[in-house]
Formats: sequence, C-alpha cells, structure tokens
Amino acid sequence: MVSPPLRTIALVDDDMGVRDSLRFLLETAGYVVEAYASGTQFLAEARPEVLACLVLDHEMPQITGLELLTRLRNAGLAPPTLLVTSMPSRNITRLAATLGAVGVLEKPFEQEDLLAWIEHAIASRPQAGFSAAPLPPPARQGW
Repeated sequence: MVSPPLRTIALVDDDMGVRDSLRFLLETAGYVVEAYASGTQFLAEARPEVLACLVLDHEMPQITGLELLTRLRNAGLAPPTLLVTSMPSRNITRLAATLGAVGVLEKPFEQEDLLAWIEHAIASRPQAGFSAAPLPPPARQGW
C-alpha cells in the first residue's frame, strides 16, 4: 500500500469557532484536516505518525499545548508543530523551542502567516525524524 502524501494537518483547539474557521481555511488550502477539541481527545484518537504538521493551541483545559507537545516528544511521536497562543511570553516561546516546535504564532494572526508557517513546518520535516529549523519570521509571530 502506498502511503498518501504528507498533507494531513492535526488541529487541536478547545474553541469550536476557531477550530471550524481554521479547518475551513486549511481544507480550502488543500490540506486534509483532523480537528480535535482537546489534548486528551488528540491523545486518544490521533495517529501522530501520519501527520504533516500539528497546529496546537496552548491555552486549553486539562492538557496545555506545551504539555501535549512534551508527551508527544517523550513518546517520539511529535510531528512538526506550530504552537498558537493568545498570551505569548518569553517562557512559552523558550519552552516551545526547547520541545522542538517550529514556531509560536500569536493569536489573532493573519491567515497567510499561518499557511506560511505550516508550509515551513512540512518542508522542515526530514525523511526520518523532525526538525525545528528557524524560519525567517512572518509579520506576526512569537519568536
């Protein structure tokens, strides 16, 4: 069986309106989108090994975005990840970088910035393993 091209994006955000809007944007851009309402749901249902990219909200109940990324890294299953947050801080940015996130994007963000970061995340994924190579920052980002 031939595996499909890596165009599947997982979106984890507890805000249904944000999830639905981003799903529409990403599907319109040609991605297959798997949307999850929480980190707990993602852990129970997702297959991280088939993902091209993970777009992960940080501020969520039960498991924060950084906690979810930590669990995935510890299990060796973290795809290229973009953390989004409405409350960026140096600490969040530092921790995200330490965990190998490709970037931290501040909410609200421009659609073009999100799409550029996702394309960078997909391009930074080597054949084996993951990379967090820095990207020249888009106009609105948290690095």
